[in-house]
Amino acid sequence: MANVPTPHIDAREGEIAKTVLMAGDPLRVKFMAEKYLENPVQFNSTRGMLGYTGLWKGKRVSMMGHGMGIPSIAIYSYELLHFYGVDTLIRIGSAGAMREDLKIGDLILAEGACTDSAYAAQFELPGTFAPIADFGLLRAAAAYCEANGIRHKVGNVVSSDVFYSDHPQADKWIKMGVLGVEMEAAALYMNAARAGARALALLSISDNLLTGEVTSAEHRRTAFTQMVETALSLV
Repeated sequence: MANVPTPHIDAREGEIAKTVLMAGDPLRVKFMAEKYLENPVQFNSTRGMLGYTGLWKGKRVSMMGHGMGIPSIAIYSYELLHFYGVDTLIRIGSAGAMREDLKIGDLILAEGACTDSAYAAQFELPGTFAPIADFGLLRAAAAYCEANGIRHKVGNVVSSDVFYSDHPQADKWIKMGVLGVEMEAAALYMNAARAGARALALLSISDNLLTGEVTSAEHRRTAFTQMVETALSLV
């Protein structure tokens, strides 16, 4: 691993586990590591993007922030997959619901990720790529949710490049059965596909575009425990 540390991750060889749980907010990562991991050791603080490695029920796992948006998660996931030997990435984030029956705290298991981003253009494919989750991870996550009574839906999300849109078009995605909107899963799935790795996005509903329900940033950081525990069940 002659390419480590990287420009964005200050970890040395062997400091990051094969499976990494990723969240946009580095403070959420710190909270999760301290709450769930045994003997967590910080391996990164470059650019404030915290990362930790520890044990969960005897299994080695890492947790790291990925920032906001496709460009940010694309950088961190690429470096983890190509320079640190990571083979499994699980995004644990938030999403805005596009269905009235999705409530605050419900989970979306993102089977696929539509996007308005041009990120896939770099691969020069002769058509449109469909970013999808690893089926083994998806199936195991769904089974865990069913066994533990966790409200969830499996389906499509849209990874948008725009948070404050001049021309919101949620209604068009809703017509296509998309469950929710977030900002990173499509790039995560593309990078994992290109690297021959596994990836899954678990998304907890933080607001609902149709009903107007919304939660706070602090609640997102500390209360989405079912999502984290579902992700840890996959380690």
